[in-house]
Amino acid sequence: MPIKISAKKQLRQSLKRKKGNDIKKKNMKELIKKADILFAEGKKEELEKMIPSIYKAIDKATKTGIIKKNTAGRKKSRIAKNLNK
Repeated sequence: MPIKISAKKQLRQSLKRKKGNDIKKKNMKELIKKADILFAEGKKEELEKMIPSIYKAIDKATKTGIIKKNTAGRKKSRIAKNLNK
């Protein structure tokens, strides 16, 4: 456990940031899983409607540093590839 006041504050801040990051990451992963399920079921119309929200979640995760830029591009590319099949 931290002893100094500044170290205690840093611990509080990092825990608070971790909660927000976990929520964003979970949201992104859930949307991607839903997209995979829709693709497997062949529901392309619903998948097309979901794409903006999926891209938004991926971009937010990238902007805040939860995932890297190339990882985000790869995820978006795979979703688009599935849509165009």
